[in-house]
Amino acid sequence: MLLKNILARVTDFPKKIIAVAAADDERMMTVVEEAVRLNLASFLLFGNETKLRQLIEQKCINLQFVHVIPTENKEQSAHEAVKAVYNGSADLLMKGMVSTSVLLKAVLNKDYGLRIGKLFSHVAAFDIPSYDKLLFITDSAMNVTPTLEQKIEIVKNSVNVARSVGVQLPKVAPIAAVEVVNPDMTTTVDAAVLTQMNRRGQIKNCIIDGPLALDNAISKDAAECKGINGDVAGEADILLVPTLEIGNILYKSLVYFAKANVGGFITGAKAPIVLTSRADSTRNKLYSIAFALTAIRTEKVLVHQV
Repeated sequence: MLLKNILARVTDFPKKIIAVAAADDERMMTVVEEAVRLNLASFLLFGNETKLRQLIEQKCINLQFVHVIPTENKEQSAHEAVKAVYNGSADLLMKGMVSTSVLLKAVLNKDYGLRIGKLFSHVAAFDIPSYDKLLFITDSAMNVTPTLEQKIEIVKNSVNVARSVGVQLPKVAPIAAVEVVNPDMTTTVDAAVLTQMNRRGQIKNCIIDGPLALDNAISKDAAECKGINGDVAGEADILLVPTLEIGNILYKSLVYFAKANVGGFITGAKAPIVLTSRADSTRNKLYSIAFALTAIRTEKVLVHQV
């Protein structure tokens, strides 16, 4: 299923409410305008009241689908948006023109934050012109240098997300610089452990094989050339990157060099957190909303299946 298909499906879902922190920005309000036009969701908009109402009028946004909550600054916007999700007034949190650090500080607030005892991790789904299915990358936004224990949780989070959009048995490739286990390269050792845990049923609902270099994970020709067999080689659905830096570079390379479309959000919280870059296109922000809304809709089904 491609991102445009996910977007089309969401238009028929019962409408959820999205709390947007620091929504008082023309680019962000263009996203709200398009989301309302496409019938994706309703919005709680936190920010400068005067500017928000000017933008709503300028863009002719139907007032039935937006509600303005005045705030004094970006920090207050972040905290009030998080509170709205915490108390059930909104179903989803979205970053507007506020820094990630400010938003996450509010998300982690011990009194009204969105922790539920799981590891937060970011999952991004890419439509790449040269790849014949969605490619998921994790984690490019949350965990800087994940430990083996964190990688286990990151894999589980990404598998649940992939299954939410129809990939019932995702193929997971822990990415490294080489495809052999080298005791001096922790990434390869972690990949081998994840593979063995999967084979013993400790990580379920997916197939893990690694370590795999990037070419062997996504190209059958490369895998065959190097004599690498297995169910994941050349057919990966999920790329588990070893560090946030590598994930971030890969993410932006796909967007800017490969012209991929992308949707992504943080999972593991009380509700999905749409954490797009402020420089992301309107289209990719809409894909991120649709991706997160699909995950909400299927979460109960997946928990029951597990």
